Amino acid sequence: MGDQILTVKEVAQYLKVNDRTVYRMAASGKLPGFKVGTSWRFKQTEIEQWIQAQHNQTGNESS
Repeated sequence: MGDQILTVKEVAQYLKVNDRTVYRMAASGKLPGFKVGTSWRFKQTEIEQWIQAQHNQTGNESS
């Protein structure tokens, strides 16, 4: 159970975006997360994997 769980605010700070952006992306399935009651939560390792996938996708388009 060493996986860190992040809140919307923490993910927003980590990605340097607005809280609303995180809510919108999570609700649309673009950002990996899960709900606990009415609150969104995110596994840090999944966010880091998502960032890497976005980086790889961007890198492939410019080739």
